[in-house]
Amino acid sequence: MGVIRLAGQLICAGEGQAALVARLLPEHIRLSRTEQGCISFEVRQSADPLVWDVAEVFSDRAAFEAHQARAAASEWGQATRGIERRYAITED
Repeated sequence: MGVIRLAGQLICAGEGQAALVARLLPEHIRLSRTEQGCISFEVRQSADPLVWDVAEVFSDRAAFEAHQARAAASEWGQATRGIERRYAITED
């Protein structure tokens, strides 16, 4: 099994969604970076205040899937599930 990389964008529909992301993101990043198998986890607001650039690297598919499950069940996952995501996932 190889390293899993996710890259793409989180695209907010308006200022309300962007404010929600800004409020919840620090804890989501903190928790994600402490997960077993997380090599790097970056989410940064782009030049467009409604778009966030996302780059994640996990040691293997099991670590990535555990992250996805944890994130989906978290406050972050529940609150942001309606926000558009455009991601590409690759495995080295």
